[in-house]
Amino acid sequence: MTSPLPVNVPGYWEEIYQAGRAGWDLGKPTAIFQRLLASGELAPGRLLVVGAGRGHDAREFARHGFTVTAVDFAADAVQAMAQLAEAQAPVEAVQADIFALPAAFDHQFDVLLEYTCFCAIDPARRGEYADVAARVLKPGGTYVALFFPIDGPAGGPPFAVTEAEVLALFGARGFKLMRSERPDDSVEQRRGMEELMIFRAPI
Repeated sequence: MTSPLPVNVPGYWEEIYQAGRAGWDLGKPTAIFQRLLASGELAPGRLLVVGAGRGHDAREFARHGFTVTAVDFAADAVQAMAQLAEAQAPVEAVQADIFALPAAFDHQFDVLLEYTCFCAIDPARRGEYADVAARVLKPGGTYVALFFPIDGPAGGPPFAVTEAEVLALFGARGFKLMRSERPDDSVEQRRGMEELMIFRAPI
């Protein structure tokens, strides 16, 4: 399935930001990621956040000692990250197409984090997305994804995601699922529609 909407063009997303219709932006860090950080399950290291938006989650990980690079397609999102920057939680904000990340990113990151990025890309490019994950993570690195909307309706963005599709895409590239959960601390409007999945990249 290929999206009829121009989701592969940054201007599509910039117009949404400028119109104040960025409904994916919660205006604060994601509670599920805050819980994950508090648990100590993830050791601080070099983190890449894709589809970072205004950087709420990126800054939260930086507050917990991660060295953070945050990438977004839209100039408006990257400008917002600069405006919201915190000296005590530095984030390298990069405007880039995740499918054209520089070679300098190859196998440089301990953790890859995503939320509402996978569901925003053209579904026909999800295989490419999994390839990007394999490219940027260090061998044995960790891919942390909060997938939404799980088993959602047709149409989009956000484009529906299924657990089976995710397992097939990443399993084919040597990723191992470490654990998954259907969180009960999702924001109300997304409750029951999200799944946290943590993968180990191939060694």
